Amino acid sequence: MRLTAKEFHDWKNKSITLLGMSGVGKTRLAVMLRKKHWFHFSGDYRIGTRYLDEPILDNIKQQIMHIPFMRDLLRTDSIYIRNNITVDNLKPVSSFLGKLGDPEQGGLALAEFKRRQDLHRVAEIATMRDVPEFIAKAHELYGYEHFVNDAGGSVCELDDPETLEILAGHTLILYIKATENDERELIRRAEEDPKPLYYRESFLDEQLAVYMKEKNLPYIAMIPPDDFVRWMFPRLFYSRIPRYEAIAEKHGYTVTTDEVSRVQSESGFLRLIATALERQA
Repeated sequence: MRLTAKEFHDWKNKSITLLGMSGVGKTRLAVMLRKKHWFHFSGDYRIGTRYLDEPILDNIKQQIMHIPFMRDLLRTDSIYIRNNITVDNLKPVSSFLGKLGDPEQGGLALAEFKRRQDLHRVAEIATMRDVPEFIAKAHELYGYEHFVNDAGGSVCELDDPETLEILAGHTLILYIKATENDERELIRRAEEDPKPLYYRESFLDEQLAVYMKEKNLPYIAMIPPDDFVRWMFPRLFYSRIPRYEAIAEKHGYTVTTDEVSRVQSESGFLRLIATALERQA
């Protein structure tokens, strides 16, 4: 959605999509705004509770079935299991994605890893296509004045132009670009605490071949899962930047992590957007 600063100011029920890598400040902004008059739509929360709830539970049950005591209780319906996903606790979603590599270290085989990656992609597309419906719900059902879409970091990887058109048609897309210092910090954090990630299949295949050759590994089952994530993250990070930039250039606006870090209030957030609109007019 393209607007002038005045049109944005006069927009009665504002709808914003925050775009960027995990860690750039999207969720901090969304949490701050939801304390005011903003409906916080968390893409990862919707993925986990609506589209991946059953696969996530099946994965948990599969792990439990390896424990004889728990297996007997589960098979006799003596216990039940449910996800406890919240906007502030999305660990079940990332744990379902998993990591590739040595099963002795919790790694997944390539076929299973790709199956889960594909399920996540389909779920993320469906989730982003739900945005118009939730904008209406936010106003009409819940009584919120404004709407903020806290999109997952992998939205730029979907290769689904129709979904981007839907987002651009109903929201103002704001890409949060990491500064050089913040790039280094995001990479440092990812290497310190490697988390499961979504990869485009073509990117995964290309980089996996490089990794296997570089590490001189004959089998994927020999990959240390955390080492692979650490190795992949900088490559994934820099491969996503031109994708984010292309989306912002066509559909939205760009701000930096430095600018976002200085936003401490709703009014500051609105001023930041107005500045971005004027800058890219």
